[in-house]
Amino acid sequence: MTKQCGEAAAETSSAPWHDGAVRDGSLSHAIFRLARAHRAYAAAMLRDLSLHPGQELLLMRLLERDGQTQSELLESVSLDHSTVSKSLRRMQEAGLLTREPAEHDRRMVTVWLTDRGRAMREPIDAMWSSLEQTSTRDLDVEAIAPFIAMAHTIEKSITGRD
Repeated sequence: MTKQCGEAAAETSSAPWHDGAVRDGSLSHAIFRLARAHRAYAAAMLRDLSLHPGQELLLMRLLERDGQTQSELLESVSLDHSTVSKSLRRMQEAGLLTREPAEHDRRMVTVWLTDRGRAMREPIDAMWSSLEQTSTRDLDVEAIAPFIAMAHTIEKSITGRD
């Protein structure tokens, strides 16, 4: 038998991350705090690589398949157009990539990594691995897969997507 929402909330109220001001929505508050802490930690690691949050995701997509259109990148990282456009501009100014009109449609922009951008593979992989190790260091191996599944379920509930 599953616990009622109130019972689960009562159990979490003594958790160190619980905020007494949040009377309803303890799960949402926990997600907010987790996301904020994770993003801040990742941002500090990215600063060491002279990157801004989200830029590593764009680089990872381009390292996976170079020469994507800006629209393809936009869709693959689930960020808004202005954020991706600003990130790509900054990354181009930093010498990590180039943007050129697509050969098949001059209205589209194709994004290509430079040698400097391709050299980011190992530092980004190491950063991502370190972030994962830090994030999971106090979790049992058996707890990780259910957490990921729960996170996907909550994301689908919020976005309405499968």
